[in-house]
Amino acid sequence: MPYRRLPNTDQTRLYALQTAVQRASEADFNDQVLSYKTLNDARCFVMQFENIVSQYHSSFESQVSANKQYRHVVQTARMYISHFIQVLNMTVMRGEFKKEVKEYYKLDVDSSFLPDLSSEEDLVVWGRNIIDGEQERTGQGGMPLYNPAITKVKVYYDIFRDQYNNHQLHRKSSGRVYENLEEERKKADALILDIWNQVEAHYKEKCLPYEFLKNCQAYGLIYYYRKGEKHLSAETDREMQRVKDSQPTIQWSESE
Repeated sequence: MPYRRLPNTDQTRLYALQTAVQRASEADFNDQVLSYKTLNDARCFVMQFENIVSQYHSSFESQVSANKQYRHVVQTARMYISHFIQVLNMTVMRGEFKKEVKEYYKLDVDSSFLPDLSSEEDLVVWGRNIIDGEQERTGQGGMPLYNPAITKVKVYYDIFRDQYNNHQLHRKSSGRVYENLEEERKKADALILDIWNQVEAHYKEKCLPYEFLKNCQAYGLIYYYRKGEKHLSAETDREMQRVKDSQPTIQWSESE
């Protein structure tokens, strides 16, 4: 006999629930397989689950689309911040600025290495450091750096910072949607398990194996054959019925 396995995707969960609800709704009043409570719970839950799945996919697609633009903004900001620091280091190396000016930017005065700009959080910090540092230094009479000028760096940094804040909010929102979906998945699995148990219990004593399998599948149950396992068919049931019919019937007589 093949074994059943609960759905593991949102679409197959929905299919299992929708199939069971439809099948139970079409059944005669005197041939109800599911309890009234289970059927009513399933009807209400299907709509709820469809909504949260749709909400999650909409949020996911929106995030994927926004990420493409966001990555470009991050790369541009990193390029300008990195370039500005490199120009500053070369100016110090040529002796045009004293190395102590790096203190304005919170840079190591004895190193020409770039600070770590690999993460977005690093960009937020170092972008602010060099903008504030350049404004403070030039405000005290220092000559401004060019190629790139700090005004241009600030334009791309501000764009990045706005997108960064929006991105963080979007991630939190998407995270909440995903957490809600995970909770709904647990409810869906519990409801499907209850439905499947009721369906199998209803047909277990009434049907031969193949008929049992087909009736259960009509309610959305999903079965899998093990490797090398013989598939059930109508002939399987006919053979079992022939064997059953050939068994002698034992008749008990009353003792005198």
